[in-house]
Amino acid sequence: MKIIHSPRQMQAIIKRLKADKQTVGFVPTMGALHKGHLSLIRRSSRDNDITVVSIFINPAQFGPKEDFKRYPRPINKDTSLCKKEGVDFIFYPAVSSMYPADFKTYVDVEELGNLLCGKSRPGHFRGVATVVTKLFNIVSPDSAYFGRKDAQQAAIIKRMVNDLNVPVKVKVMPTVREKDGLALSSRNLYLGRKERKDALVLPESLRLVKKMLKSGMRNSNMIITAIKRLINSKKSARIDYIAIVDPVNLKSVKNVSAGSLVAVAVWIGKTRLIDNLCLNY
Repeated sequence: MKIIHSPRQMQAIIKRLKADKQTVGFVPTMGALHKGHLSLIRRSSRDNDITVVSIFINPAQFGPKEDFKRYPRPINKDTSLCKKEGVDFIFYPAVSSMYPADFKTYVDVEELGNLLCGKSRPGHFRGVATVVTKLFNIVSPDSAYFGRKDAQQAAIIKRMVNDLNVPVKVKVMPTVREKDGLALSSRNLYLGRKERKDALVLPESLRLVKKMLKSGMRNSNMIITAIKRLINSKKSARIDYIAIVDPVNLKSVKNVSAGSLVAVAVWIGKTRLIDNLCLNY
């Protein structure tokens, strides 16, 4: 396994690999790797000759009052995990090499980036779309792997790839969860013991949706009201949003149908967590 810091060096390596007809799988991350990331790495390794993992905490997707400075950076642990999983290359650039002082160009997926998480995190998805575009240009993957937990991010990246004719297959893999149901997230590390317990209200709310659907309920407003009641029963929980939307355009739907996406974002203490459920019933 090699760790590459220079975008130009990474591009040169990929060019040689492609000349040898090697397929490249790519897992973009911000580090603090967990079992969810590892599941993406393993899928990439199964699908491709070469797997590249990027570790880059992207300042462009953090707001001025968000957790950029305190976001976990266990690079030695991350490197060890990647080596154990048989990753071929880690792309680990400095901020200055991705965003030089005269950087002026951004990618903005209109409408999709302003809904759901985009409402409370203005500019977030512009930062995501920009860095993913840059990473795709540097790594030139045949396939790129993302987790379904970040459903809005996946929808935006799919739209960006389609609109800009980027030659990469975007593969969205199932959410990986702890034994108690909490979706794996690097930000789970922020939770205290009581908050960790209260955070289980997110997967619990999605189980409630399944129960209501089984009973025949299809009205989105009634389902959302029931979820709100459940989440508000936890003292440390504060709802950012609860939405039932079309998974492609992310617009609200009045009645749930097969394929609808239930998405929740909740503050547990000072930690913002997201989760979702794709309704394939």
